[in-house]
Amino acid sequence: MKANTEKFGVTPNQPSLWTRADALKVRADDPTTTQPLVSADFPVLNNDVFIWDTMPLRDLDGNVTSVDGWSVIFTLTADRHPNDPQYLDEDGNYDILRDWNDRHGRAKMYYWFSRTGKNWEFGGRVMAEGVSPTAREWAGTPILLNDRGEVDLYYTAVTPGATIVKVRGRVVTTEHGVSMVGFEKVKPLFEADGKMYQTEAQNAFWGFRDPWPFRDPHDGKLYMLFEGNVAGERGSHKVGEAEIGDVPPGYEDVGNSRYQTACVGIAVARDADGDDWEMLPPLLTAVGVNDQTERPHFVFQDGKYYLFTISHTFTYGDGVTGPDGVYGFVADSLFGPYVPLNGSGLVLGNPSSQPFQTYSHYVMPNGLVTSFIDSVPTDETGTQIRVGGTEAPTVGMKIKGQQTFVVGEYDYGYIPPMLDVTLK
Repeated sequence: MKANTEKFGVTPNQPSLWTRADALKVRADDPTTTQPLVSADFPVLNNDVFIWDTMPLRDLDGNVTSVDGWSVIFTLTADRHPNDPQYLDEDGNYDILRDWNDRHGRAKMYYWFSRTGKNWEFGGRVMAEGVSPTAREWAGTPILLNDRGEVDLYYTAVTPGATIVKVRGRVVTTEHGVSMVGFEKVKPLFEADGKMYQTEAQNAFWGFRDPWPFRDPHDGKLYMLFEGNVAGERGSHKVGEAEIGDVPPGYEDVGNSRYQTACVGIAVARDADGDDWEMLPPLLTAVGVNDQTERPHFVFQDGKYYLFTISHTFTYGDGVTGPDGVYGFVADSLFGPYVPLNGSGLVLGNPSSQPFQTYSHYVMPNGLVTSFIDSVPTDETGTQIRVGGTEAPTVGMKIKGQQTFVVGEYDYGYIPPMLDVTLK
């Protein structure tokens, strides 16, 4: 990679490490890093569809952007099937949990619009059926390019394989609403290479998805974050002293944690339009700690790079654990070194009493954090749940140096714009 990175004026460092010692500092239910309880009587945005990963329209600097006064969000979306025989139980009742758990196999990109930054109106599919080259449309990022309304939607085309792609279209507004036009030609950008990023051939459980393009505030170049796993055959990775970190006596045994190989990947664009990309070594690795660092994204504040990602309890390695939620790291420059926020990396986790209440959090530069409702208990034992598939309450978070603090809670799906673009 040396020749290529020097060619583009980029000199990445060795990846920063999220260590097992860092993860041992994770503490669930700390009120400064725990999402407030979501009530079981939450409203549903639309009873015909499930929604989960939410992607606000933004610019390349990370600013959430409205167009002619209309806020726009993209969501991973799947139809609900209350009358489909395969989702009816033996008594003929709708098994919403089974339907919800099957949603990933039919995920499509939809959009919504609003005058208020909440109470979203249903827009529909972004791409017509058959435009996307694969069966599933998984998460990414919609970028407003200019005041002509041109939008580049970066997303993950899945099955067969997993490819980072983009499709260009245009947002059109009227006094009554928003339309998406174009979005007809999908351009493949890159796939895992097996040298820096694990491929499906190396690991059937690999992850390679969630593109997040951005303009570096320091050098002005176009880069992209994405989720990956460190290259190598599954089970072959070594969890050495560096990955373990400074643990106390009795915590040296890592068990089977060699199977946890998550990383935050980065690529640099060779061109100004984002049509040609060069993958670089990961910014951050979590070998021996966690197997998923999903939807990585930045907040640029006070000259620092705040790197956020989401992860699950079930993807942690042996001997370490943490809640589903947001994890974060900070550095003084793009290529690090990164240190975990709050000492552990945990920024905003679900409460232990409702461990699956929300997921797919997205931290915006204004300190607001959006997510979706997964499932909320409806009884004290937690055995009865209500499935969500809708927007969660937005949380307010303050970032101060290497610490973060939960400071507020707002309406369901509240995603206000940071700037408005008037189309010409």
